[in-house]
Amino acid sequence: MRGVEYRLEPDQRRIAVVGTSGAGKTTLCEAMAQAKDIPYTEIDSLFHGPHWEPRAEFLDDVQAILNRDEWIIEWQYRLARPLITPRAQVFVWLDLPIGRRMARLTRRTVGRWRSGGELWNGNREPGPSVWLKRCDDNILWWGWKTRHKLDDLEDQLASQYASGEAVVVRLTGARQVREWRRLNGL
Repeated sequence: MRGVEYRLEPDQRRIAVVGTSGAGKTTLCEAMAQAKDIPYTEIDSLFHGPHWEPRAEFLDDVQAILNRDEWIIEWQYRLARPLITPRAQVFVWLDLPIGRRMARLTRRTVGRWRSGGELWNGNREPGPSVWLKRCDDNILWWGWKTRHKLDDLEDQLASQYASGEAVVVRLTGARQVREWRRLNGL
């Protein structure tokens, strides 16, 4: 397990960013893709079809990305993780405090709803009528409900990545993320 002092090696071109909702995965992926000139695919765009329905081609699309020599992708979706894990060279784990994650998630959700912009495949952020429900359609509820799902990340990775050759970089706060980004020219 590495931390803020870890510098990405030039040959590390298959990177999975790990974190629960609101951790900053997309922001970090975009910064790495731009700075390192590595293609990034937002995995949510592969999963969500029209009307928020899962796309039948999801796993095929993920596999097509993973077959490339270089990529950056979020390590999420239980079905996709076993495909991503053995191919990744580096896992960057954004293990920020729950308060920070929930605040970011709330700002992002409200901002997306207010802007009305399309997210993926015609989908838009649902509004307050959904935010008040305890259901998986409510991203705020989902973020709270799944806030501990990565607490045992090392065990999850070990069960899928027997060789142990991948590097895991764990960043536990916004300051560490900033320092790591600076160290790696992001």
